[in-house]
Amino acid sequence: MTTANTDAVVKETPVPATPSDQRERERMRRRLARRRGGGWWPFLFLAPWFVGLFGLTIYPMLDSLYLSFTNFDLLTPAQWVGTHNYERMFSDDPVFWDSVHATLLYVLVSVPLKLALALGVAMLLNRDLKGIGIYRAAFYLPSLLGGAVAIAIVWRQVFGGDGLFNDFLAWFGIKGQDWISSPDTAIYTLILLAVWQFGTPMVIFLAGLKQLPKDVYEAAAIDGAPPVTRFFKITLPLLTPIVFFNVVLQIIDAFKTFTPAYVISNGSGGPLNSTMLYSLYLYKKGFTDLQMGYASALAWVLFLVIAGFTAVNFIASRYWVHYDD
Repeated sequence: MTTANTDAVVKETPVPATPSDQRERERMRRRLARRRGGGWWPFLFLAPWFVGLFGLTIYPMLDSLYLSFTNFDLLTPAQWVGTHNYERMFSDDPVFWDSVHATLLYVLVSVPLKLALALGVAMLLNRDLKGIGIYRAAFYLPSLLGGAVAIAIVWRQVFGGDGLFNDFLAWFGIKGQDWISSPDTAIYTLILLAVWQFGTPMVIFLAGLKQLPKDVYEAAAIDGAPPVTRFFKITLPLLTPIVFFNVVLQIIDAFKTFTPAYVISNGSGGPLNSTMLYSLYLYKKGFTDLQMGYASALAWVLFLVIAGFTAVNFIASRYWVHYDD
C-alpha cells in the first residue's frame, strides 16, 4: 500500500468518541427535545384546566358516588347505609317511577319532533334569498330564550285557563281548558315548549346541508327524481352523521330538563306528578327534603341511563350512519 493510500485510510477512519463527548451529545439531544416539546410551559398553561377538571368535575363526582351510599341531610355527618338508597329507589318509591315515566315520555316524544321540525326549517332556510340571515336569526332566537325562567312563566300563562291558547281556540268555537292543571295534557305543554326550541339543531342541520354536493342533486334532477325521492335517497343518507350528532345531544339535553318543569308546575311536579321530570324530582329530594344521599343515588342512576342511551346510539349508528368512506 502506498503512502498516499495509507494517509487516506487514516483520514477516513472515524475517531471513537470519548465518554465525555457522549455525555455532551446526550445533554444536547435532551435539550433539543425539551425545546421541541415546549418543556414545562404547556403544563403550566394547562394547569387551570386540570384544576377545574379534578376540582370541579372528578372530585364532586366521586364525592357524590360516596354520598349515594349514605344517609346525608346537609346538616349532620353522612351515615353509611350501603345500597339502601338504591333498593328504596327501585322497590319503595312510587314517585320515582312517576318521574321515570314522565321523563321517558318527554324524551321519546320531544326529541323526534324537535329534530324533524329543525330539519324541515333548515331545508327551507337553505336558500340564497334576500334577507335570509334575518329569518335564520329569528328561528334561532327561541333556543336562546327557551330555557329562561321568564319564558316558562309566559308559557304557563299561555296555556292556563284564561290563556292565549284558549282565546285562539275560541275563534273556532272550541272551548278550551286549563292545559297546565290537567294531568293528561300538562306534560305535553312541556313537550311543546321543548319542540319550540329547535334553533340549535336547526343551525347544525343547516351547516350540514351547506356541505352536501350539488352535482348529486343535479344528476338526480336530470334523471327525473322528484323532491321526495331526492330527500330520502340523497339528503337524508348524506346527513346521517349530522342526524346522529343531533340525536345524541338532544337526548342528553332532554334528560336534564329542569327549569320549564319547575316553573310551570311551581316546583311541585303536578298535577299528579305528570310533570315530575327526573331532574326536578332529584332537586326536590336533595334541596327540599334534604335527602342528599338519596339525591346522589338518583343522580348516578340518571348518569348511567344517559350513558346507556348514548352507548346504544353509538352501537346502532354502525347500521344507519353513512360516512364518506
